[in-house]
Amino acid sequence: MSDQAQYARLLERMREVPVFSALRFRVDEFSEGLCRMTVPHDRRFDGIYRSYHGGLLATVADSSACMAILTLTGPDEHVTTTDMTIRFLAACLTDVTAVAKVIKLGRTLCPVHVELFDAGGRMVAVAQVTYMRLPAAPSHAGRGEATSASRRNSE
Repeated sequence: MSDQAQYARLLERMREVPVFSALRFRVDEFSEGLCRMTVPHDRRFDGIYRSYHGGLLATVADSSACMAILTLTGPDEHVTTTDMTIRFLAACLTDVTAVAKVIKLGRTLCPVHVELFDAGGRMVAVAQVTYMRLPAAPSHAGRGEATSASRRNSE
């Protein structure tokens, strides 16, 4: 499959994830092991200091890391975040751009380095996100309802 077709499938996969449309993620660049995405600043989601909320910056870092991994594995890979460390360097008062680069595509774990920049190019945060490759998608059976096993455990 061509890179162009692969990246089109990645964009399609992104559109299936509600947070991407809710926060209005825009892909600026996909290449092998790299994803650059911009998310517009929306004052409705500001933190207490009228700047980009730190939790949303972490969401941007996490989501861009995932997409960077999928540029290497393909959009059908099942992955989940295992851990993440983020260091906030400056308040972000503008749109934020995340540049995520896969450090190593392991058989099980995939660490990713992410840098976040404001619209002026100033680095506002740096993160390391680790993903685990899963053999299959997690089951959503019983989502919103107690399963028979959880009901037995609560009795």
